[in-house]
Amino acid sequence: MTKEYTITVFAENLTGLLSRVVSVFTRRHINIESLTASKSSLEGIHRFTIVVNVSHEMVEKLVAQLEKQIDIVKAFYYEINEIVHQEIALYKVPTEVFLNGNKVEQLVRKHNARILDIEREYIVIEKTGHQNETEALLNDLKEVGIFEFVRSGRIAIVKPMERLNKYLKTLEEQVVSSYE
Repeated sequence: MTKEYTITVFAENLTGLLSRVVSVFTRRHINIESLTASKSSLEGIHRFTIVVNVSHEMVEKLVAQLEKQIDIVKAFYYEINEIVHQEIALYKVPTEVFLNGNKVEQLVRKHNARILDIEREYIVIEKTGHQNETEALLNDLKEVGIFEFVRSGRIAIVKPMERLNKYLKTLEEQVVSSYE
């Protein structure tokens, strides 16, 4: 049975590493639903957040394979209830849809979105939330007219205290004790 998992990969920020990370999924014919990369809270370490729909057995194999890659410090996987996550979406709608009554304004309020930019030809709306929330606003805007839509990948913070810090502390303690 497949399930949605969020995989976090902590690695050094080196050229070509993203390609190697993605190849782990490609070799197994696993579709990546979402992928983001950013700095982490640790100096010199970057974080990849990857969302996949796979079996529990497969996510364990993926994480093990990722950790075998040179320059990857550690990888973890989480179920949806173990993380706090968000996405951001931008919508470009024709300015004229705002001039034809207050339907779009009501949609913006209903979905807790906000207007970022107003131009003569279009207006840019921003919505943060879970994928189903950004998708719901998209579907509503399709009824009145939309020029463009883009959604970021998932960003997530884990609910359990950060495992990487504990892992690195354990490694540090092992190194110190091996010198004693």
